[in-house]
Amino acid sequence: MDWISKLERKFGRYAITNLTLLFIGSNALGYLLMYTAPALLAYLTLEPGLILRGQVWRLITWIVIPSGGNVLAVIIMLFFYYSIGTSMERTWGTFRYNLYLFSGILFTVIGAFILYFIFGGGYGYGWYFSSYYLCLSIFLAFAASYPDMEVLLYFVIPLKVKWLAWLDVAYLAYDMIRGGFATRVVIIASLLNFVLFYFSTKNLKPYSPKERVRKAKYKQKMRPTNHYANGAKHKCAVCSRTELDDPSLEFRYCSKCNGNYEYCQDHLFTHVHIK
Repeated sequence: MDWISKLERKFGRYAITNLTLLFIGSNALGYLLMYTAPALLAYLTLEPGLILRGQVWRLITWIVIPSGGNVLAVIIMLFFYYSIGTSMERTWGTFRYNLYLFSGILFTVIGAFILYFIFGGGYGYGWYFSSYYLCLSIFLAFAASYPDMEVLLYFVIPLKVKWLAWLDVAYLAYDMIRGGFATRVVIIASLLNFVLFYFSTKNLKPYSPKERVRKAKYKQKMRPTNHYANGAKHKCAVCSRTELDDPSLEFRYCSKCNGNYEYCQDHLFTHVHIK
């Protein structure tokens, strides 16, 4: 089991459902402030120097800072990111998606403090950081999970998501080459969550769309037979224990037995196969 799955077993119950709505809502608020009260945005930026002086709300309010654009483009972008964000939450599960988004926020904050200390303190770093790269990290995760899905560029040109993702990667590489040290830190810190999720996780296959559909169909097929006393969903065919007897028990079906026979972890490999 990979490290993310271990965290999910311990802290999964604390995950925030429909986190994308909160994130996109904060983006919408940022654009509203940009058009109506832009001076207020200066009090929300990610400024390490001011955070160290007690303005701790900046640790999270910087995600409100918009990346610019006209009204129509902003509306389309917000709906698009809400769509792919909710898709990722359904594909990965609430906890994994929460961890992905919050780790992106954390790494960005760390990047801001790195800039602050390397350049000897001071102010003015906050405007480097906005919700742009967080949104981009969600899109890259979506492209990695649904590479062959097609979207209509400018509502006319059909393109697969993976090609748009590669264009974004190429543009990021170009920005890192032409930009200064601060630009490189911002990009790396903001997208480090994507790198960690796809290179340090041992096995993402259980969270792929195809695997999710297969599991959903399997659960639907097995649901009529998985009703036991007191509402238990699993029961060992050998010892008759259920998850109500011991919540730490794990149950599996045996592929060598004829029929839908389920066994606990103690009898999965020791039982006599039913033919």
